[in-house]
Amino acid sequence: MILNIDYNKTEQAFTDLGIADFAQKYSQLKQTELFDLLETGKIGRAEFLSGIRGMTGPQISDEQIVSAWNAMLLDLPLRRLQILQQLQLHFDLFLLSNTNEIHEEAFLKTLKSLTGFDSLGVFFDKVYYSHRVGLRKPDAAIFRLIMEQNGLNPEKTLFVDDSPQHIEGAKVLGIQTILLEPGMTIEEHIFKPKN
Repeated sequence: MILNIDYNKTEQAFTDLGIADFAQKYSQLKQTELFDLLETGKIGRAEFLSGIRGMTGPQISDEQIVSAWNAMLLDLPLRRLQILQQLQLHFDLFLLSNTNEIHEEAFLKTLKSLTGFDSLGVFFDKVYYSHRVGLRKPDAAIFRLIMEQNGLNPEKTLFVDDSPQHIEGAKVLGIQTILLEPGMTIEEHIFKPKN
């Protein structure tokens, strides 16, 4: 949602590396254990690369795997960061991201080149990355953790996400939600400027 993402690019990149059924292993809606373990920090880069190599064969290099895995990460629109800065003046903002150490390294590099900042933390009161917390959306435990740590009232908390299963996970706890459907962006459809 902050970063533009295209899951199809990673699917195609891994298909090109020889994993014909990659869409059954990883997508926006579901994933196999290897990806869950990476996104909850239970395995790191080396174990993930080894797991992928088990699907592709030993001839595939670490660089090829990382490049395919990062293919989904597109641009980081500056306008979204500006909106976050404006919202920060009036609201408590928290980032909850299902991510992993490989993606974090890549998107922070993009952020640094775009803004000079080393962390998305400058745009939020607190940042929760699944691989650092050990929990991931849509698990209710991650939502409960954030609510409790920050004294948030679910009825006065808005969760915006682009995955239906994450929205449902938040709704179970009474959190207010907005689903960003395909083609929607926060700058054009949610926090649009007044005319």
